[in-house]
This record gives sequence, C-alpha cells and structure tokens, in this order.
Amino acid sequence: MDSLTFLQQKDHLKLYAYVVLENHLHIVVQSDDIERSMKSFKQYTAKALLELLKKENAKTILDQLRFYKKAHHKATTYQVWEEGYQPKLVQTDAMMIYKINYIHQNPVKRGYVDDPIHWRYSSARDYEGMEGLIEVERF
Repeated sequence: MDSLTFLQQKDHLKLYAYVVLENHLHIVVQSDDIERSMKSFKQYTAKALLELLKKENAKTILDQLRFYKKAHHKATTYQVWEEGYQPKLVQTDAMMIYKINYIHQNPVKRGYVDDPIHWRYSSARDYEGMEGLIEVERF
C-alpha cells in the first residue's frame, strides 16, 4: 500500500482499483510510464518484504525465494516477483467496469469472503462509498 501511495504522489500514478491476495495482486492503473512505475513498485515491495522476512528470521520462506531466483540474476539473492508484468489496455467504459468487477470478485471466488467489501485489501469498499486503505480514482 505504501508503494502504491508513493507512486500516486511522486509518479502521478492513477489507481482505479486493486485487490491484494496472498500470492498475487491485480491493479487497474494509469501511468505516463507504466514500465517505470511497475519496476519501482516491484523494487520497493521486494525490498520491504525481504527486510521483514529477515527481521522475523523466516528462513523457510527466504530459502524458497533464494531457490526460485532466476539463474541469470547475478546481482540479487532472492526472487520475490515473477519477471515482467501483464498490462492490458482498457479501451472502453464497459471493459473498465468489467475489469474492476473482476478483480473485486477475486477474494469471493477464492472463498475468503462472501462479499467483496469484506476483503480489506481491495478497493471494493471505495466503490460502495466506504473508506478503503488507499485512495482510488473511482471510475
């Protein structure tokens, strides 16, 4: 959340929707340079996560992140994120509404909650007039 807030303030990232789950996230964003924004997001979050795991002495998880590191990454010890990202161009209002609804339904589909607004790490609350964890540009 801190990384997204930082990018909103310093990189003029527009965040329309998000959902964060245990092993992935979906975001609907607009950026002048999406590649730079995503690189910055991944660097910041990877560094913060690794610092936390080391502080908590989470050896098993650190060992897994070390094991899955890509061999050609010589400068790093761990692999937190998959390489790349999968941007999709949203061309119509109907597509935007579909994408936002799709990501908000992720925690429901996984059986974590019965209603999207009950998932704390999501912008679903914002779209129901409730305060979420991070400010979004409601569509």
